[in-house]
Amino acid sequence: MAPVTKSPRPSRSDHTWTFRRLGGLDQATLSTAADLLALSELDQKLWVALSCPVKGLELDEKTLALIDTDGDGRIRPPEVIAAAQWAAARLLDPAELLRGSAELPLASIAAELPDGAPLLAAAKQILGNLGKTAAVSVAVGDFSDPASVFSAGRINGDGVIPLEAAPDDDTRALITDIAACLGLTQSRVGSSGITPAQTEAFFADLQAYADWTAQGSDPAIAFLGERTGAAYAAMAAVRAKVDDYFTRCRVAAFDPSAEGPLNPDAADYLKLGETELSGKSAALIALPLARVAPGRPLPLSGAVNPAWADSLATFQQDVATPVFGSGKTALTAEDWDSLTGRFVAYETWLAAKPAGKAAALPSDRVRALLQGSGRAGLQALIARDAALAPGFAASSDLERLVRYRRDLRALLNNFVNFTDFYSRDRMATFQAGTLYLDSRSCELCVRVEDAAAHSALATMSKACIAYVDCRRPGGAALKIAACFTQGDVDYLFVGRNGVFYDRHGQDWDATIIKLIENPISIRQAFLSPYKKLIRFVEAQVAKRSADADDVSNAALASGATPAGPAPKAKIDVGTVAAIGVAVGGISTAFGVIMATIFGLHGWKIPAAIVGIALAISGPAMLIAWLKLRQRTLGPILEASGWAINGRVKINLPLGRVLSDLPALPPHATRQFKDPYRDRGKVWKLIGFYVAVGAVTAALIAARVKHAWPFEPAPVAAAAPAPSGK
Repeated sequence: MAPVTKSPRPSRSDHTWTFRRLGGLDQATLSTAADLLALSELDQKLWVALSCPVKGLELDEKTLALIDTDGDGRIRPPEVIAAAQWAAARLLDPAELLRGSAELPLASIAAELPDGAPLLAAAKQILGNLGKTAAVSVAVGDFSDPASVFSAGRINGDGVIPLEAAPDDDTRALITDIAACLGLTQSRVGSSGITPAQTEAFFADLQAYADWTAQGSDPAIAFLGERTGAAYAAMAAVRAKVDDYFTRCRVAAFDPSAEGPLNPDAADYLKLGETELSGKSAALIALPLARVAPGRPLPLSGAVNPAWADSLATFQQDVATPVFGSGKTALTAEDWDSLTGRFVAYETWLAAKPAGKAAALPSDRVRALLQGSGRAGLQALIARDAALAPGFAASSDLERLVRYRRDLRALLNNFVNFTDFYSRDRMATFQAGTLYLDSRSCELCVRVEDAAAHSALATMSKACIAYVDCRRPGGAALKIAACFTQGDVDYLFVGRNGVFYDRHGQDWDATIIKLIENPISIRQAFLSPYKKLIRFVEAQVAKRSADADDVSNAALASGATPAGPAPKAKIDVGTVAAIGVAVGGISTAFGVIMATIFGLHGWKIPAAIVGIALAISGPAMLIAWLKLRQRTLGPILEASGWAINGRVKINLPLGRVLSDLPALPPHATRQFKDPYRDRGKVWKLIGFYVAVGAVTAALIAARVKHAWPFEPAPVAAAAPAPSGK
């Protein structure tokens, strides 16, 4: 059973942390060198994120790969802490890591420290190689051309020996042979060559091959001397067929009746006669080497299978004659067993041949490489490169430090806290750009690989998310998930087009391919019941109009004219009664409502109207309010590979920031005269409002005079019962 390990706990310290409330979440601020140095002591439960992917962020992937020390494609708190501590130990003021500058001043390097001195020397050397001897800072761009920085093509300490560095022909030929056997290694400076490890492996293979070759000269193995190899090849070429022949002869000796079936019969030769034969005919090759008979020797020439005649002749020349003498024209079963036994040692030695690619070189070349001067020249180059290795490592560390100074601030403010996300002057690393669509700009756009897989988890965010395909000329494409956090969803649908601008300012054609609908605002929820009612009425009107149009078109298409007047449809008394009841009920309900409203006094009338509106829209608004309170960024990022620790809410104020509605610029003027306005529609609308206002005023005036027309008449008091007197 594997041992149970406890989660890491922060160590106690006297550092005083400052937390800032952003989006309903307490987030640790990183503003001083002390904050950075105490990062390992901050409880990870207080970190906003616990993991993020290396790819898909708006940060240099090369920098993220340097932080991802285990190479698993993900960054976690221990790696972030290690990167901050590594960089802080090489700077005079670690707080410079929180400024995010692309340049590293030479004066900022802690040259008096053991880890800082080599970096300063490397910086001066690199600036000198680039012709910037007067420069006082080094930038990430200075490392864009490794050939200029590290002097490609020469020995520079990168651990790769290029062919151009060879001082003589022997060393150059050796490097060529090593590269041919083990391949070339690409260096950081852009050149290719071989490494010390490859050199050691190559010479180890050479030595193993040379030792194996020396063993092959043992008389017990090479019993025919230099001709043993050719003899073994000749024997191996016919071995299976000779074994087959003597096995058949033994079976015939065991049972004489088997002799006939073990030899070809007339039917077999009849089939052969129907085809065009040659020495390579498969049917002929499959026949026995010679006529099978009990105890019959194998003739090596003469009456043998024509397909194997040449192979048997070679066997006789290279094997039978050297072993048994020139008079050997036939081979018995005992001769064959004796012969194969003599090759056992050779076969064992042959099976032990080294598997290294150096064994493919000719034997004389192997000896020349082991004894020549090229090896000494290559070892000298390797020694020179090893002597320069500390300087090259310092150059690599310098690039790492420059990258950390530029990018670590962004990582910290999008990992330990989400300061960049809540900031108005910069975007978070996971924000891919801005989508312009439906008169809105959406800043919360996240790159996704698979919209279906992402939406399965992102729907838990309670946000309205549009998955968008983005394309550029030339075939470039990407997918984003864009959150709409202001406005409404009336005109958001699959197929709607817009424009997406990435973080580099490039514009992409954008098309919605999937939509997750959720409430966007309380205003949308308030109007949604009325919009649904209007859409329902429009749909019914359109449906009935379409039905009537279909009937009319069908009548016109048929061309039939009724012979006489159409019979009048009978009136269904039940239908008329039902309609009357419905109209009466509606009128009564309307009258009761109006009487109730205008039976009130003063301020109670508008309060009642507001109450009715809330009764209609209240449920939708309540549901929207509950969902908007639950709207969070976490599931959206979780679906993209993040591990979000805190509840990063997207409340209404933040939503209004993330999605902008159109607004006229300051000091703009407007001209309301529209030459294409619908004048009739405008006057009708004005007339409708005037009529509604007049009726309302009349009703209020009537109520004031106690003459409200809808108020039911008072019931007369019952007359007192006559007394008995």
